[in-house]
Amino acid sequence: MKTLDEFIVEKQQDFPHATGELTALLSAIKLGAKIIHRDISKAGLLDILGSHGANNIQGEVQMKLDLYANNIFKAALKARGQVAGFASEEEENIVIFEGERAEKARYVVLMDPLDGSSNIDVNVSVGSIFSIYRRITPIGQSVSEKDFLQPGSAQVAAGYVVYGSSTMLVYTTGCGVHAFTYDPSLGVFCLSHEKVIYPSSGCLYSINEGNSIQFPLGVKKYIQYCQEEDADTQRPYNSRYIGSLVADFHRNLLKGGIYIYPNTTYHPEGKLRLLYECNPMAFLAEQAGGKASNGSHRILDITPETLHQRSPFFVGTESMVKDSERFMTLYPNQ
Repeated sequence: MKTLDEFIVEKQQDFPHATGELTALLSAIKLGAKIIHRDISKAGLLDILGSHGANNIQGEVQMKLDLYANNIFKAALKARGQVAGFASEEEENIVIFEGERAEKARYVVLMDPLDGSSNIDVNVSVGSIFSIYRRITPIGQSVSEKDFLQPGSAQVAAGYVVYGSSTMLVYTTGCGVHAFTYDPSLGVFCLSHEKVIYPSSGCLYSINEGNSIQFPLGVKKYIQYCQEEDADTQRPYNSRYIGSLVADFHRNLLKGGIYIYPNTTYHPEGKLRLLYECNPMAFLAEQAGGKASNGSHRILDITPETLHQRSPFFVGTESMVKDSERFMTLYPNQ
């Protein structure tokens, strides 16, 4: 049985100029995930359920667990000294870590600390998403917002932790996607899925059809296509929607499928955050042989303009995402 630490060190040997800093950074994320796993497993017994009573910068209700997870990861990353700054869906502005070690650190981290947190009250899978970039500002200076506003193609690592029937950490450094299952009896993440690849064809589509009246016509037509009978393409596809991006993405990654969160009448720019959700998931998808798009353009090619920028999101099995893009092209701006 190979642990996450052993696997990372083993892979580090393939890079002659590796310094070990990224390894230590991933260990900080692993530590935060273990703490959150511990407390989520007894959430009903602790005072961490329900609303915090305030809204985040996007105007969404903050759950107690959102802030809890945000503070856990922020503290873990700051303590390691490999991170110069931190940006989060729960923070209005970037957080610059102070001190000599932070000023010399090579990386910045962006996170959705607890994706799908409203589902925790009803014991449904939730997750944490992370994205790692090399800083742009010179070493020795404090980082600035430009270090975080890089296109997704510049990511050096990305991943997620899904807290479900088991807790799994899935990550990529641009050399494939690898998944580790947490063994609470040993307190370690163990390699369970090496070099994860999407199945060549998918049969699942994940979208909140309750909002279908607000969808662009291209998305409506694609859903109709998914529901039509056609033996050659194994349609109709099965509809599966959990409401936690991490959980929906993880299922489709293993089983084959597409996840769609389009722009709507109420959210014309889309609802998911480009930096905290779309970019890291797009990086993982492409490394697993899948595809990620905003309906017309590759997600990883988009240069962000603001920290909390939103985007439509189509991600999953390559052939299914291409089909969805075809419908968006056939029915533009409708």
